Amino acid sequence: MIQRAREFLQSHFGYDSFRSGQEQAIGQVLNGENTICVMPTGGGKSICYQIPALVLSGTTIVVSPLISLMKDQVDTLLEAGIPAAYINSSLGNAAFRETMNAARNGEYKLLYIAPERLESQSFVEQLKQLKVPLIAVDEAHCISQWGHDFRPSYRHIHRMAEMLPGNPVVLALTATATPNVREDICRLLSIEEENTVITGFERKNLSFSVIQGQDRNGFLKEYLKKNEKEAGIIYAATRKTVDQLYERLKKNGIDVARYHAGMSDVARNDEQERFLTDEAAVMVATNAFGMGIDKSNIRYVIHYQLPKNMESYYQEAGRAGRDGLDSECVVLYSSQDVQTQRFLIDQTLERDRIPQELDKLQLMVDYCHTEKCLQQFIVAYFGEEYPKPCGRCGNCTDSRESVDTTKEAQMVLSCVIRMGQRFGKAMTAQVLTGSKNKKIQDFGFDQLSTYGILKHQSAKDVTNFIEFLISQELIGVEQKQYPTIFVTENGKNVLLGKELVKRKEAVQTKKIAKDDPLFEELRSLRKELADEAGVPPFVIFSDKTLQDMCAKMPGTEEEFLAVSGVGQSKLEKYGDSFLRAIQTFSADHPERERDLKATYLTKAPKKKTVNGSHLETFDLHQNGLTAAEIAADRDLTVSTVENHLIQCMNEGLAVDLNLIVPEQYREILEKAIEEAGAERLKPIKELVPDDVTYGMIKVFLEVRKVESSR
Repeated sequence: MIQRAREFLQSHFGYDSFRSGQEQAIGQVLNGENTICVMPTGGGKSICYQIPALVLSGTTIVVSPLISLMKDQVDTLLEAGIPAAYINSSLGNAAFRETMNAARNGEYKLLYIAPERLESQSFVEQLKQLKVPLIAVDEAHCISQWGHDFRPSYRHIHRMAEMLPGNPVVLALTATATPNVREDICRLLSIEEENTVITGFERKNLSFSVIQGQDRNGFLKEYLKKNEKEAGIIYAATRKTVDQLYERLKKNGIDVARYHAGMSDVARNDEQERFLTDEAAVMVATNAFGMGIDKSNIRYVIHYQLPKNMESYYQEAGRAGRDGLDSECVVLYSSQDVQTQRFLIDQTLERDRIPQELDKLQLMVDYCHTEKCLQQFIVAYFGEEYPKPCGRCGNCTDSRESVDTTKEAQMVLSCVIRMGQRFGKAMTAQVLTGSKNKKIQDFGFDQLSTYGILKHQSAKDVTNFIEFLISQELIGVEQKQYPTIFVTENGKNVLLGKELVKRKEAVQTKKIAKDDPLFEELRSLRKELADEAGVPPFVIFSDKTLQDMCAKMPGTEEEFLAVSGVGQSKLEKYGDSFLRAIQTFSADHPERERDLKATYLTKAPKKKTVNGSHLETFDLHQNGLTAAEIAADRDLTVSTVENHLIQCMNEGLAVDLNLIVPEQYREILEKAIEEAGAERLKPIKELVPDDVTYGMIKVFLEVRKVESSR
């Protein structure tokens, strides 16, 4: 049966081979074994039940928590030539009866249902009239009280499975299950623990980062400007913040949609549809949005405020890059958000669950403050070993210089104390910059020794610096109607000269995707065809499939079928349109070469080195490539490559210094280090030619350290 499964994968979905874990899960299901499958978002969980549904005789039931997921997945299946339908509250009585009659007649291979339907005994009785070989439970963590999104209606699934004739197989699927939750799922759905398939929690195409101590709105404005053609989600903790962001972005000319529970059903559905169909590039939302959203081309997820726990964050961030292309997940951290989440937890949860949720919130705060690999932090939370840094996250690639800002910090802390620790950030910044505000004069703050002590800076810059001091827990925030700031015990140590304060320069925004005129033409064509078909663009083809078309530039139907994600059904529907567009582009751009054997987006993905990204860099280094050449080859920054090579040296691997630091600079570097010392990079940089980068200095220092330890 597994051979038939492979044939269906090619004919309906256009892929030559299964991804990691898919074949194992499918094999267990086809052998009649109840199974739990834990895969990251975008890891291909849906294939694990869609393929068995085609192989097995009868109608597979898929329990899914959200209407949007059902509609998108049914649209996708119908486009792939697979008969499917859904039953949820969006159907009227007539449509419900029509769908159930068709299901009884065996017209569907998959039938999606909402878990709340299982609370109706009469509905379960109707399901007993179907031939059901398989029950797929999507978002299975919802069955567990240990999970972050417990839904009591999921507890009825086991009863349904027992009532249906033929003893159907149960397949539970989730992306965010901790060991406790996995154990609970197995117990409640009668799954043997040895039938657990876990492919790992790492998302190799996602880059995680945390931004703190700088202007969130400024960062957001610049980020969206640089990535205006890309789809993204911005999450906020409250409806009020969502509305404020929506209005601000709209004024900036951004095609933005919004979504929160305070909107009417009609308004939410309209906004969601605008985002799914690429009418709006950006969705600003609370966590009410996104569960089950099948949009594959989301290039970034930004959390404007701190998420409440790691499960929620991983699920929400995981909506980026479902097509496997590089995408970013950014948290814009402010310590004030901790108080917001504490308030929400206190207001919305039962008393006995509050301590557990506060512990989870603290772990989320720890994530924002850690200097270790962020990917490591995430997978460790879910109980998985991940021994090597990812080499991609904001912490792994951070080559910014730390600057001693102790003196400025002492000025700010002193001012806070002299103002009586009774005012907020804005007023404090105005005093420090010497504002002529009447309130300052009324309070007599213009007579303080700290008045105007930072007048060479703007009030905005000083406010950002205060935010940084808050993130370092040197200043605390007392939440009230008008939040006030105070100096913490750690801050007092800085004032007394017992501790130093070092700050890295602001993180610079960057563009995620490279410009490609052919990709833009194919993206526009996809939008036109999607509008005609009344489906979201990603249902036609994913961004990954469009990129493979750009690489291969197929000229015939046979070549078009070789594109990753193109099956027979898609060829028949859209082949002519895309082939014409590619041929026209090719005629206008004869200089552009095509590569029918393009490997970076082949159907069977390249296996990554299990021991870490830095070893892939080391392999290229051993072949004689310079850091710049490796960076170009692997689509990384030079500083990331240099950090990889430093990591290799720390692990005892022999790095060829000639390829990183040219010989003519070594004597200069030695003299600079003798004069400036080896503690800080900036003094060394000031003594060497401009051609010597910070990365070269770091590598040179590491080589000296390794040699001196021998």
